[in-house]
Amino acid sequence: MDTAEAAMDSAAAAAAAAVDGTRKGKSKDVIRLERESVIPILKPRLIMKLAYLIEHDSDKAEFIKLCKRVEYTIRAWYLLQFEDLMQLYALFEPVHGSEKLEQQNLSPAEIDILEQNFLTYFFQVMEKSNFKIVTDEEIDVAHSGQYLLNLPIKVEESKLDNKLLSKYFKEHPHENLPEFSDKYVIFRRGIGIDQTTDYFYMEKLDMIIARIWMWFLKKTRLQKLFSKKPSPKPKKDPKKTDEPSPDTDEQDLFVERIRIENMELSMKNLLGKIMIQEPTFDRMIVVYRRASTNNKVDQGIYVKHFKNIPMADMELVLPEKKNPSLTPMDWVQFLVSGIIGLVTLISSLEMPKADIWVVIAILSGLLGYCAKIYFSFQQNMATYQNLITRSMYDKQLDSGKGTLLHLCDDVIQQEVKEVIISYFILMEQGKATIKDLDLRSEELIQEEFGMHCNFDVLDAVQKLEKLGIVARDSIGRVYCLPLKRANEIIGPTTEELVLKAKQSTSA
Repeated sequence: MDTAEAAMDSAAAAAAAAVDGTRKGKSKDVIRLERESVIPILKPRLIMKLAYLIEHDSDKAEFIKLCKRVEYTIRAWYLLQFEDLMQLYALFEPVHGSEKLEQQNLSPAEIDILEQNFLTYFFQVMEKSNFKIVTDEEIDVAHSGQYLLNLPIKVEESKLDNKLLSKYFKEHPHENLPEFSDKYVIFRRGIGIDQTTDYFYMEKLDMIIARIWMWFLKKTRLQKLFSKKPSPKPKKDPKKTDEPSPDTDEQDLFVERIRIENMELSMKNLLGKIMIQEPTFDRMIVVYRRASTNNKVDQGIYVKHFKNIPMADMELVLPEKKNPSLTPMDWVQFLVSGIIGLVTLISSLEMPKADIWVVIAILSGLLGYCAKIYFSFQQNMATYQNLITRSMYDKQLDSGKGTLLHLCDDVIQQEVKEVIISYFILMEQGKATIKDLDLRSEELIQEEFGMHCNFDVLDAVQKLEKLGIVARDSIGRVYCLPLKRANEIIGPTTEELVLKAKQSTSA
């Protein structure tokens, strides 16, 4: 989580720089990102810091004991649910799951029930871990720019099953589902920044030629022929803006995109190294099933976990990607420019006084543009293969059972941190309404740790009430029981009893 903390700090700095730049009148490509309900602090650091803020040593010891008992108890609450999740996934694990299903000798109807039970548990864990499903609007915003990946990547949908997830979402409706949700689902959580510094010679050349091409189309009034038809968009996209408003929620992050296509033309930029920047999703998880064939019914459910994926390169996590090729627009531009060049060349030659330099200029422009298409594609293909390799080795954290174990532990860590912070606020500052407790918790995280988050106060209070260590007064304000009494109510955990037994045996 240290890298996540650094990314959040960098994001805050980028936000300030973006806002300052906008105030000075500079047009910037800025994306507004909503903060999430994730506490980006390591649990041991959180506990030690809060204990340090307690005045009396006896209370410090009681507080640390309470933190341990809270964690052990919350872990016990989730144990059975997580065991069910893991046992169900063992039947649909892509490598050996089919063998276990055959041993169970289950009917298709029973298998369907087990599949849906697994997905129900899985989506509950994802929600508790504060992961959100990527929407069509977020994908449009992400794809509105380019970063390192400059090829159109598409999914070979015929290789993906469209029944498993369709059935789940039919029985468990969700808002703002993407159009591909019947075949695969992409979850995201956390925001960071990725920066790359290089010469980018081919990309710069591509940018220069593209600008010359657009100038040529504008002068010849052919831009309508090549302009892409605008896809239907929402009336107002709340996620993307070039002008951060001072009235916007202060909790939001403003992250600037620094892209080659918007680069200022200068000798320094063209010949030297430049830095490009793109916001990233700190964690992304993709869930899908491959389509069955006539020879084999595929029951495997794939769960893949990625880290630090640039928004503009989100295609890296897509399942069953097609090999990229020249786009239809590339071919149209190639053919039309060739026809225009030949017609212009023939017309020039038929003139009584044909200027050889005009002919050379036309041929050079035509050959240069064709070369641009070819070499740009070859360069992008090499970059694409490199990025795919890196995504497999560097950016893919885990898959299958490893991802589920990570998620289960992550749920526990987040729940424990929420409970500990809420109890500490009530212990130090007294009674509070739900709204005040939410505000105080976020202020504590910002003042003591220099970080921001959207604190999930309702979930924290529910856990405290379930533990029995907080109560409400006649007007609904929440207050906590004293530390010693709180420890007595929770009581010794199984872990404490085991440690005592070990200590007595060794003595």
